Amino acid sequence: MQNRPARVRALWFGEMTADWLFLTAAIVLEVAGTVSMKLSHGFTHALPSALLFLFYGASFTCLNFALRTIDVSIAYAIWSALGLTLVAAIGILVLREGAGALKLASIVLILVGVVGLYTGGVEH
Repeated sequence: MQNRPARVRALWFGEMTADWLFLTAAIVLEVAGTVSMKLSHGFTHALPSALLFLFYGASFTCLNFALRTIDVSIAYAIWSALGLTLVAAIGILVLREGAGALKLASIVLILVGVVGLYTGGVEH
């Protein structure tokens, strides 16, 4: 990367940034889909049930675009771990779910694992 001309580096960086934005959008949409799933009450409420499919479809589409330059192991780990953390936070803070020490410690361990995958990634 450092041996490339400045113009090529700028193009690569722009593509890389866009893919990280796609990953961020995929995470937000996945969280919205999961919350819609909870609010659908087993597909008994029409709007959250329809939104569930819309959000998950959009999430997988954004994740697919993110995979252009991000390794699948890294992207999927980040997508699932941050999605899990955000859904757990919404569950605890908004939906009044329990927040025991084991639950919180387990989330922290998942996040530590993702950081380990990211920092241990292979340079291309």
